[in-house]
Amino acid sequence: MSSYPPLTRADVLSFQFSSWYPVFSALSMKSTVIRPLDPQFRAYLEADGVHVPKGSEDVPVESTLPDENEEIDDCDEETGEDYAFPELDSQIRAAVKAYGAVFPKLNFSSPKDASWLLPSSSPLKCTTPADVYLLLKSSDFITHDLSADSVFEGCTDAQTASSESYELELVLRKWYAMDRSREMRCFVHDGALLGISQRDDNYYDFLNDPATQSKIATSVHAYWLTQIHPKWTATASYTFDILLTRDLARFHILDFNPYAPRTDTLLFTPEELLVPAGPVPLLRVIDSPAHPAATRNAPAHQHNMVPFEAFSLSNGRGVEEFREAWQEELQKGVVHDDEDEEGRS
Repeated sequence: MSSYPPLTRADVLSFQFSSWYPVFSALSMKSTVIRPLDPQFRAYLEADGVHVPKGSEDVPVESTLPDENEEIDDCDEETGEDYAFPELDSQIRAAVKAYGAVFPKLNFSSPKDASWLLPSSSPLKCTTPADVYLLLKSSDFITHDLSADSVFEGCTDAQTASSESYELELVLRKWYAMDRSREMRCFVHDGALLGISQRDDNYYDFLNDPATQSKIATSVHAYWLTQIHPKWTATASYTFDILLTRDLARFHILDFNPYAPRTDTLLFTPEELLVPAGPVPLLRVIDSPAHPAATRNAPAHQHNMVPFEAFSLSNGRGVEEFREAWQEELQKGVVHDDEDEEGRS
């Protein structure tokens, strides 16, 4: 028997950020949703190469065009690489001004596999439109959100005509330095909270204290009963990611996801999330530094974290040399189209 309930297109759309955030905004971090987006923005994300659009850097780029009043197309029809999004730049800068810094995501996915491109001390922290574009362009994860075929894959009505349309959205969330040890994924099946799993794959000693585990399981279940269960009406089965408060008594909502094969069950198997274990949900944590799921020295998402262009730049260079070369390459991406225009004039 399958452990996953069937999903419709309408079910999937209930998990996109703009669908659930208005209901649960008081329990989540402040966020700005930008939609509709310029159709060229999708084309930019789908285009080959890693470069940032014109004007997205906070440092002005001096134009080399002979006539500054000459009208310039946003997208070069020959190369498809000349993009500029002044209105979107303004919206991103407004969010940065309001929040101090932001981290981006699309309807469902965040570019956490590209977090290595920004300082490790503040992963995903964006202070310019260029930071946002760089993360999205370098991420494999966000490609899921670019195609309706992938978004609705596995839906019972995926191949049939449907009134449920899909529109790409950009989400800018207020950036916080979150304590990864307090991030959990919770699994609700058929209206019951069955399991809670540690999200980060590192060993934390305090999470293995029996009293702490009991408090987490009890408090998450109680808070879910009062704050989420009455308000989530879209599906009987779902998952939600949380950040526990320091006292472990409450939580902030990070995201909702379908109860489906596409959502990682982390420290559980799908079969373990079928039957309630008792009055409180099961809690799974990394119980030893030698746990198979524990991180050793390998960075997260290492299998898909490096864009193709980085391989050629990294050859024979140390870490700092590579970082400088990568930044130089990105700067070229800002100005190369202006230089091309000068050559054609």
